[in-house]
Amino acid sequence: MTAEDTARSGVRTHGHCDPRFSRVREVFDGHFADGEELGAAFAVFVDGEPVVDLWGGTADRRSGRPWERDTPVLAYSCTKAVTATVALSLAERGLLDVSAPVADVWPEFARRGKDRVTVEHLLTHQAGLPAIEEPVPVEEFEDQAAIADRLAGQAPIWEPGTAHGYHALTYGFLVGEVIRRVSGSSVGEIVAAEISGPSGLDLWVGAGDDVAARAARLSAGDRRPPAPDGPPAAPDADAGSTANRDALSRDPAGGGAGAGGPANPAPAQEGRAGGTPASGSPGDEDPLLRMARAALDRDSLMNRALGNPPIHLLPGGANHPLVLRAGWPAMGAVTTARGLAGFYRDLVAGRIVRPETLREATRRRVNGPDRVLFVDSSFGLGYMRPAMTFLTPPAGAESAFGHTGMGGSLGLGDPAYGLGMAYTMNRMAGAVSGGLRGHRLAEAVYESLTRDRAAR
Repeated sequence: MTAEDTARSGVRTHGHCDPRFSRVREVFDGHFADGEELGAAFAVFVDGEPVVDLWGGTADRRSGRPWERDTPVLAYSCTKAVTATVALSLAERGLLDVSAPVADVWPEFARRGKDRVTVEHLLTHQAGLPAIEEPVPVEEFEDQAAIADRLAGQAPIWEPGTAHGYHALTYGFLVGEVIRRVSGSSVGEIVAAEISGPSGLDLWVGAGDDVAARAARLSAGDRRPPAPDGPPAAPDADAGSTANRDALSRDPAGGGAGAGGPANPAPAQEGRAGGTPASGSPGDEDPLLRMARAALDRDSLMNRALGNPPIHLLPGGANHPLVLRAGWPAMGAVTTARGLAGFYRDLVAGRIVRPETLREATRRRVNGPDRVLFVDSSFGLGYMRPAMTFLTPPAGAESAFGHTGMGGSLGLGDPAYGLGMAYTMNRMAGAVSGGLRGHRLAEAVYESLTRDRAAR
């Protein structure tokens, strides 16, 4: 961080940045200098080598606890790509056929016209089950099988396979139950045994008490970090509380801009039961206006998809140990930026699934207007592909894949560049500008990579 930036923000960032990626550090430091961050980390691997590993700021606004090298944080929907990878690894072993009906491995799922819904429909958000109809009680939050059974008893709100719409929370309960049925293990157990454990990655889908205790505390945006030498700031609205629920509505699946992530223009979802927009057909008005109207409607499909299970009922919302411990496969990953980037490093290198499996999985299966988000989204088998909901620099437009997470987090892989990167933070973005933090960092990475290649 430059002396000027440090003076402006009062925050000193730490870590390593290869000189070829100096622009990345400028952007990372600039976010603190401009008051956009509370605490954050960013990590990049290129061809397996660590070229960026940065962190800084405050992990807990209440106590002033600093963000350390090994500070993990809830990464929300970045989890979906990890869950998809577990499913793919089971498919490689012959334990799962993604083209087969879900009911082949989960017979109860066939109820109410879902006998032809395939595993691929679940992975590509085509199942027509984006929201849980009845409120999930808090005592059921850690019983993923019970929540999955609720979905098994529902009818799709559109004909599966005819449209796609972001399954913000239900994706994890659906895919996670399929994984449990064929393997006998939870997503979190498989991640620990086969992905993060062997590579020593700080990545958990379901965090133990020791990990939860040192996790960064998510904080609603629109506030500045405490003064460097002053007393801790007064308690503010926690992520997952009522205030953060509002941020969720503005930033449904990701950070500031889209279904799940940093650079996506706020994937708001409108539409009511049946997936029909509240006013007219999809062409009637700008999708962003529909998003805004959906955010104000408690009964919109967007808010129902994002708000059940109702995390805001817990003290501290998403910071509550129950949420960190539960390991929901759509949003339960607790990770460091280095851990998540290491996951993409290993995935791109063929160490988790075979390269041909990854190529097929990142092939676009759906692309275009999202039935839940309105804006264009694009998915392979569980992975986001470049679209309005996963904005990617031009150099990665054809080859990048990954997933974003609510509030701004980002995980991205790109086989064309041997690239794995991740951004984590605890100041939840509530507007497009804050959600662009991860995208700006990705832009700086690709800019550095293309410049380095041109100089060779």
